Amino acid sequence: MLVKGSIVAIVTPMKANGDLDLDALDKLVDFHIESGTKGIIAVGTTGESATLEVSEHISVIERIVKKADKKVFIFAGTGANSTKEAIFLSMAAKSAGADASLSVTPYYNKPTQEGLFQHYTQIADQVEFPQVLYNVPGRTSCDLLPETIARLAPHENILGIKEATGDLSRLEKLKKLIRDETFFLYSGDDATATDFILNGGHGNISVTANVVPDLMSKLCDFALEKSSEAKVIENKISNLNEMLFLESNPIPVKWALSRMGLIDIGIRLPLTNLSKEHQQTLQEELLKLELI
Repeated sequence: MLVKGSIVAIVTPMKANGDLDLDALDKLVDFHIESGTKGIIAVGTTGESATLEVSEHISVIERIVKKADKKVFIFAGTGANSTKEAIFLSMAAKSAGADASLSVTPYYNKPTQEGLFQHYTQIADQVEFPQVLYNVPGRTSCDLLPETIARLAPHENILGIKEATGDLSRLEKLKKLIRDETFFLYSGDDATATDFILNGGHGNISVTANVVPDLMSKLCDFALEKSSEAKVIENKISNLNEMLFLESNPIPVKWALSRMGLIDIGIRLPLTNLSKEHQQTLQEELLKLELI
């Protein structure tokens, strides 16, 4: 069984020289537990999985699992454009004590829908571990279509999907194709997450939750209750949702967290720190929300 509500795609804190800052990571985990976050994604896209070495990737999962100490649900990012590597990372996440994996579609090599079906099926067959699929074609150039998701959904180890297209018609199609109420449907797009949950989604895997975990947690809880209060919070953070994508994620969110004093400024090349032309805009929004 997975978890409903606000799930943070947590950043991986780094020192100014790019070294991992595991002490800062501990503080972020505490921050989210105290703020009502229901789940944490360790080493997802926002966690800079693409530039972490495999040993670092696993050490971050282990650290988050240990610090969370069963107080919050832990998903481990295990996606890769190599099926063999994705299987290895899934096994490592299981050994580290994570509760489930989040497996992004293979990027760059552009598999067919049959290739995607076989990729995810092979992972699920070889690793006895809950798996959540992750579709974000804007970053991967690979679109996991609803029909393929429906083919995968009956597998006992495939329990949900993070749908990050921002296209709410995808949700409706998935609901029609997948009648199993135990298959979890997560939004991966902060701007449309409220409507996604109000229309039958189970939660939001969020970038914005890094900055305002308490508000995102309340928003998701209200949306799950079909309360109009969800829209009130959505309006309050709508500008922030937009500004956290002024440049490629996680550039803006890491800059915001550094201004809030929660992490150092470190980020790994080829990503760079937020450009000066956007810093003032984001800082004004942080001030408006009384975060700095």
